[in-house]
Amino acid sequence: MKTPNNYKIAGIIPARYASSRFPGKPLAMIGSRTMIRRVFEQASKALELVYVATDDERIYKAVTDFGGKAIMTSPDHMSGTDRCSEAADKIMENTGSAVDIVINIQGDEPFIKPEQIRLLADCFDSEEVELATLIRKVDAGEDIFNPNQPKVIVNKFGDAIYFSRSVIPFIRDAEKAVWAEKHTYFKHIGLYAYRTETLKKITKLHRSPLELAESLEQNRWIENGFKIRTAITKWESIGIDTPEDLEKARLILEEFDKNC
Repeated sequence: MKTPNNYKIAGIIPARYASSRFPGKPLAMIGSRTMIRRVFEQASKALELVYVATDDERIYKAVTDFGGKAIMTSPDHMSGTDRCSEAADKIMENTGSAVDIVINIQGDEPFIKPEQIRLLADCFDSEEVELATLIRKVDAGEDIFNPNQPKVIVNKFGDAIYFSRSVIPFIRDAEKAVWAEKHTYFKHIGLYAYRTETLKKITKLHRSPLELAESLEQNRWIENGFKIRTAITKWESIGIDTPEDLEKARLILEEFDKNC
């Protein structure tokens, strides 16, 4: 995919086999396809260049067997961002051409919409954007107090100020039950994009106090002075973290395939 500024974009899907909650998750079957295949096919609807970045031969073989592209990476990476950085280097080496922007696509979101990926790519129409991510307005009745759903506040330019597992902002002089009526809250959708040179810089940063406190790596980037541009999506992300989540995904599969 090329942006109006003629950038070359690579979609990279980090995928590990080892997982404490769900070992072998990328190869779990959802209908007739593995989870990683569904992510790859959805991403390929938005981007011409898509790779799975993995540390496991089983995942590598599964991807190449269905005709997808895969890159073997180190098993020692602490995050998907670090894995994307190594994969980007190898993609550029293998293709002999530069990659300007990397989109980090979660390997456990088989129903990701191509429109979300395009929305994120569009952030880089502005030369000043270094990093970008998606956010979604919280709907009425949603549980804004769930710590497993990080919240984000943004400034008037659309740049993220802070990410938290707590509810931010705190609404003074109002009962918690009506906070969502008093303010527009945003939930973070864990899809990231980076200019390649920025990706190299952030992977060299040491873990920061705010990152360690919240267990949210994007706070490390903000704490070190990087700006994260946000784009608002209307779609929720559907991540598969446990075998129980997989069963829920199978229940919505028929409706998803009907709309694709």
